[in-house]
Amino acid sequence: MARIEGVSRGGSLLARIAFWVSRRKLGRVVGPIRVHALHTRLLSGYGAMEQAQEKASCVPETTKLLADVLVAMRVGCPF
Repeated sequence: MARIEGVSRGGSLLARIAFWVSRRKLGRVVGPIRVHALHTRLLSGYGAMEQAQEKASCVPETTKLLADVLVAMRVGCPF
């Protein structure tokens, strides 16, 4: 159970867009997006970081995916 309960429905326009994109890509709205949606500027920064990581092309895609899995295992991320 999360220490901070996130937003269940998007309040701001940016949060609603982020929820829609998350549902489209993953089939559900993940916890970090719900928590970041509590503050619009934080959600905006989180989105910019995610887009920058997706567009990074100096490393092959398979290496990025492997690094994502490794970091998630080390920090105990459930997804």
